[in-house]
Amino acid sequence: METAEFIEILDREGVLLASAAEQAGTDAKVPTCPDWQVRDLLRHTGAVHRWATAFVAEEHTAFRPLGDEPALDGAELLAWFRTGHRSLVDTLGSAAPDVRCWHFLPAPSPLAFWARRQAHETAVHRFDAEAARGGTAPEETGRDFAADGIDELLRGFHARTKSQVRSPEPRVLRVRATDADGAVWTVRLTEEPPAAEYGDAGDADCEVSGPAARLYPALWNRLPFPQVTGDASVAELWREKSAVG
Repeated sequence: METAEFIEILDREGVLLASAAEQAGTDAKVPTCPDWQVRDLLRHTGAVHRWATAFVAEEHTAFRPLGDEPALDGAELLAWFRTGHRSLVDTLGSAAPDVRCWHFLPAPSPLAFWARRQAHETAVHRFDAEAARGGTAPEETGRDFAADGIDELLRGFHARTKSQVRSPEPRVLRVRATDADGAVWTVRLTEEPPAAEYGDAGDADCEVSGPAARLYPALWNRLPFPQVTGDASVAELWREKSAVG
């Protein structure tokens, strides 16, 4: 996917997130994040948006911690979120393709990283906002974007030393998006960070599968896995250990 596509998705997902949050109300519980109410969701995602914007807009080449979340609530909080989201979209859309700044996963460029990362950050939390609103099932993402999100999670986030998905006994988890050509990953679980690669690389102890748009939120622990075959304890290990902080 191209950077411009990620920016378009980020734009749409942030608008949908704010709309669902407004309909739910900031007091509403977020069932997909049991410790949160909608106000926590807006404060967190809005702070992340501003954090990302600063790296690109101010070209910071070293890590900077996430800023403090505001004490705002209600309509003021929603307005603050929308302002920060719009600033992020505009900043990414107008940035020079060769802008240099800090980023934390491999990418073709810093701009490509931030556009992709913030599109997925916002899409996952849009799902949370729609779950808090209730009434209708959360809207599914596009197939190709969902498959990309699976890849970012498996080969990006969980390749880092921060990943807690470890197993004293080597295990192999297969992840298969059934509606996207070539969207298969083999994830080797050991006492080291998970090692994920494309394809059916040898035998697997467990396979989780389903349409990409269902598998994507499931791997982010927002939905049950559509289908689990083989040793279900491996899928449960993912559930228990894969939260990203």
